[in-house]
Amino acid sequence: MKKAADAAEEASNSPALAVFARAGYAVSGLLHILIGVIAFQLAFGRGGEADVSGAVAQLAAQPVGPILLWACFGACAALALWQLGNATFGYRKASDNKLSKRLSAVGQAIVFAGLAATILSFTMGRGKNSRESASDVTVTLMKAPFGIVLLVALGAGIMITGVVFVVRGVMRTFEKDLALSYKEPTRKFQSGVGVVGYITKGIALLLVGLLVVIAAVRVQPEQSTGLDGSLRALREQPYGPYLLAAVAVGLIAYGLFLMVKAKTLRT
Repeated sequence: MKKAADAAEEASNSPALAVFARAGYAVSGLLHILIGVIAFQLAFGRGGEADVSGAVAQLAAQPVGPILLWACFGACAALALWQLGNATFGYRKASDNKLSKRLSAVGQAIVFAGLAATILSFTMGRGKNSRESASDVTVTLMKAPFGIVLLVALGAGIMITGVVFVVRGVMRTFEKDLALSYKEPTRKFQSGVGVVGYITKGIALLLVGLLVVIAAVRVQPEQSTGLDGSLRALREQPYGPYLLAAVAVGLIAYGLFLMVKAKTLRT
């Protein structure tokens, strides 16, 4: 077992896996850009599904869609494994092996494993509307013992994550994970898309979590509709189309930041 553990640790620290893991951030960045574009279209009355499923569906519709999806699946799966390795075996630098960072690695491993699973479902022809998926999960949890409590806790957790994103954007703490350019214009762009992107992503997560809590309290699972439903609800507010357009631009900025992260991440 020790040999197996050593082999797993060596694999998690391999340069090849790190390269594929970086590609996972680029894939996530591309999907966020597509979500932002769809959200911008929604703001002005055009159709589309402004969430991961909608973005993946757009990739699948391209002439080389299957190849794109398999490549995206591989990159996201590699990133999930890499983060799981970081959480389990720690980072190369001793200063990085803080409990908070390793817990963050666990969270990212779960997120990217879920993203890989979503991409794989489309690759296999079983892609599902994520609004329906969110409602289905909500219904399932409501039927479980203490389901309402679990849903409120889930919604609160998503909202807290949103707050963390906003704080990280305002405080620019994400910069310590990047090797920023020594050229001032490039560095300002790298930092700027990070600030705007993190704040906007945080606001989006706050909206998603709020809908989960509302669905739980009212016992109306159809109100838990994920990111797409949250953005559509935002559009119905006063000045909604303009607010949604601003969020769309921010999501595009977050996608650009993830692409910057893919290239400049400190490992």
